[in-house]
Amino acid sequence: MDLGKVETLVKAQQLRDQFDNLEKHTQWGIDFVEKYTKFVKERSEIEINYAKQIRNLSKKYQPKKNSKEEEENKYSSCRAFLSTLNELNDYAGQHELIAENLTSQIISELTRYTQELKTERKSHFHDGRKAQQHIENSWKQLESSKRRFERDCKEADRAQQYFEKMDADINVTKADVEKARQQAQMRHQMAADSKGEYSSYLQKFNQEQNEHYYTLIPHIFQKIQEMEERRIERVGESMKTFAEVDRQVLPIVSKCLDGMTKAAESIEPKSDSKQVVESYKSGFEPPGDVEFEDYGQPMKRTVSESSLSNSRGEAKPEKPSSKSKGKLWPFIKKNKGSGPEDFSHLPPEQRRKKLQAKIDDINKEIQKEMDQKDALTKMKDVYVKNPQMGDPSSVDPRLAEISQTIEKLQFEAQKFEGWLAEVEGRLPVKSDPPRRQSGLYETQNNIQTTVNNCAQDRESPDGSYTEEQSSETQIKVPSTEFDDEFDDEETLPTIGTCKALYPFEGHNEGTISVAEGELLYVIEEDKGDGWTRVRRNEEEEGYVPTSYVEVFLDTNAKADIFCVHHSVNCSPITAV
Repeated sequence: MDLGKVETLVKAQQLRDQFDNLEKHTQWGIDFVEKYTKFVKERSEIEINYAKQIRNLSKKYQPKKNSKEEEENKYSSCRAFLSTLNELNDYAGQHELIAENLTSQIISELTRYTQELKTERKSHFHDGRKAQQHIENSWKQLESSKRRFERDCKEADRAQQYFEKMDADINVTKADVEKARQQAQMRHQMAADSKGEYSSYLQKFNQEQNEHYYTLIPHIFQKIQEMEERRIERVGESMKTFAEVDRQVLPIVSKCLDGMTKAAESIEPKSDSKQVVESYKSGFEPPGDVEFEDYGQPMKRTVSESSLSNSRGEAKPEKPSSKSKGKLWPFIKKNKGSGPEDFSHLPPEQRRKKLQAKIDDINKEIQKEMDQKDALTKMKDVYVKNPQMGDPSSVDPRLAEISQTIEKLQFEAQKFEGWLAEVEGRLPVKSDPPRRQSGLYETQNNIQTTVNNCAQDRESPDGSYTEEQSSETQIKVPSTEFDDEFDDEETLPTIGTCKALYPFEGHNEGTISVAEGELLYVIEEDKGDGWTRVRRNEEEEGYVPTSYVEVFLDTNAKADIFCVHHSVNCSPITAV
């Protein structure tokens, strides 16, 4: 084997090795693109899951409708927390946007590009293998023609030697010599033909080899190089987009964080504490001072002033238990449960708020029903004008039902408005606190209002006996139906005077209108229902809210009225 043949085989083998290396490298490049695509896809899934968890967290802590949490929004801290939840929900939306952009701008694009890259790579290496196969086939043809030329030359030499041998032998006939000569000539012709064919194939192979190594293969390698550079450039652009996707949402994320900071700065501790005070203030007046009871001096049974009438607007329970008698009102435990319909178990101020809220709800329901009634009425008018559109009588049952519902709601509203008026009449005005008396006994230092010994056998109006020194006389709260109290009743004596602090219209039956600053006579003091009976002249008298007047009682007349009302024999006892 000559040196040229060896060099050609070495070049062919090296070229084949380079193709194998390039094929491995380009396959690694495609695997890298797929690997990066998978990375971005997992990052997108993380963003989606994170956004979902953030949204669920925000939704979990959102105040539920018609719940206690919704009422807590009146506090600035709760409103700030709600704003934080809303901003957090928007923050989650930005992470969803990140996932969406990663999917559309990177994952989808790289997936499509990977398929294109695989197709292009396959085409380039197919062209390379085809060129390599063509040059190898040309080499084989050259080798075949060369071997044939070599064989024909050897055959021609042997034929020439045989002819010369036959021609030198005298024993061989002329015919045999001629035959040997013709055979030698034929072999020489075949050798010449093989030489021409070999020369032609050699020239062709050299030309193809030159084109293969200097044109085809460099062109294929150039395409593979350009493909690889585009792949690397595309990966770089994807990495840049990966960062830009995050950068695009930073302004919105920054606004969300600024919103959270602003919400936190909007918290007002003093305002929240005032809300607590407003929500839970009872409306009670503080109890007055407890008077000194001098047990060292002779005394007579009498009814304490605080037992005849409570402090303005404050209604005492009818039969309190022995455990709660000695407690002041701020420390009495409240009964758990929903309580009565009129909220009478609540303090006055809280009761007023509950009643007002109930009235507002009922008015909303009434308005809703009225809107439905108006709509049905219009529909009925349309049916009357255009009978083909519907039967007008088909609307009547529903109209009747709505009318009944409205009547029920209006009755409910009137009922709650009555309770509200009662509560507003009982709310105390700011004045000097009443004096608190602790028992049923008064010393001789008190003014000359006493009850004689007949009080021993007397029972209080609610059935509790006055012999218990630790209990206060209980007075039942009278009914607010004033019209029955004026029937068949003698003219009551005056027990004091009063001054109107505020104007009062007195529209209800049994009430009397007064002007601010007007002086009136008191003929019956507040019995715990929040109303005081007054007289302007002999013909004009009625009830006014106790909280609207300042009462000045004549204590002597008060004791006389007590005796008259309870049918007891009273005798004044002078101080010793």
